[in-house]
Order: sequence, then structure tokens, then C-alpha cells
Amino acid sequence: MSSKCEQCIIRQFNSLKALTKDELLRISGCKTSKFIKKGEIIFEEGETLNGVYCVKDGICKLSKLSANGKDQIVKLVVKGDLLGQRSLISDESVNLSAVALNDMEVCFIPKVEIFGNLKNNSDFSMDVLKQMAHDLKESDNVIVNMAQKSVKQRLAEALLYIHKNFGVNKDGILNVVLSREDYASVVGTATESAIRVLSQFKKEGLISTTGKQIKLEDLEGLKRIE
Repeated sequence: MSSKCEQCIIRQFNSLKALTKDELLRISGCKTSKFIKKGEIIFEEGETLNGVYCVKDGICKLSKLSANGKDQIVKLVVKGDLLGQRSLISDESVNLSAVALNDMEVCFIPKVEIFGNLKNNSDFSMDVLKQMAHDLKESDNVIVNMAQKSVKQRLAEALLYIHKNFGVNKDGILNVVLSREDYASVVGTATESAIRVLSQFKKEGLISTTGKQIKLEDLEGLKRIE
């Protein structure tokens, strides 16, 4: 049974927190809940979306296909985030693909409901604009990092970012389990380079690994990577 939007704690983490109780009740009446399996595509680059997805549980990756046919991971999205709001508001096809990294639960909110709230609730509109401005700032930082920092620095920062934002399980393993290809995609390098750097980190005692699982053993050491 799907929960009602006005009772859902997840809305406190995104722009939906600015909606009134009546607006949330209307969304509850027209949203659809969906379970997505690990590895399943939520939407693909070039698709036209007819609404936005609110991530109730799980993590997905947003990526873009580059000219050489490789995926570049742009962002990791966790529960509480909204997916697809930018392309919906710009009325353009989706610029990124979204793929589930683990089992997810999302709620789909139709376009007409989002547009109605944007027109009638200035607090909601402002919150959406702030989120887009934040995303743009993050993109600026990624561009600068790609140009000015080494693969070692970028990979260390990626591990620290995942640790800080997604946490670890009871054994200290990072909650987000990525393939070596995904790590390469996050930092914009070849898979072989990512594997080599991770092996180097392991030899230096900065991390330990079990298959795809990674545990950060020396946070301060990773922060000092040059």
C-alpha cells in the first residue's frame, strides 16, 4: 500500500516540502508508486518525461553517453531527491539516463500536477529554482576538478563523497556498491586506470576491498592525496 504524500517523511528532503496540505492531497490522488530492481532503467537519455519521480528508497546513477560511447556518471541520487524536474520545466527531452544501483521505490507525479503547483505556489517554484542552481554549481565544480585534478585525487574524492553522503553498513563497507567501470565513469578515466589506482590505495592501506565492496581505512590519508 502506497503512503500518502502529506504523511511521507521523504518530502521533507526535496521541493515538495513547500507544498500545502491540499496540494499534497491532490498529488497523493494522482501519483503512482513503482518498485525498480537493481540495474533497471528508470528513464533513458532522449526520452520525454510526463512527470517527475520522487525517490522514496534506494540509489540510482545519472549518466550521459559521451561521443566515444562511454557512460559518464554525472550524479548519484539517493532517497529524498526528485528526478526529471529540470527537463520537465525546460520542456526538453531528458539529458541524462537514470539506472537503479540497488532496489528502489519511486513515486511518479504527473506533469500537469507539477505545473499547477509551480504556477500557484511561489514557495515551491523558488525551492525548485534553488535546487537547480545548486545542481549547476555542482556541475561547475565537476568541470574544474576534471581539468585540474589527477585521477588519484578525483578517485579519492569520489570515495570520500560516497562515504560522507551515503554512509557505511555495520561492517564499515560503503553503502553504495559500484563496479570498477562505474568508478572510472564517475572520475572520467579508463577502467584500467581506476583499477590501478584502487589497487594502489589498497597497497597503501587507505582502503580494503572484498569483491566490489570497499571500506575506507584511512580517511585522512585519502584527503591528503595529491
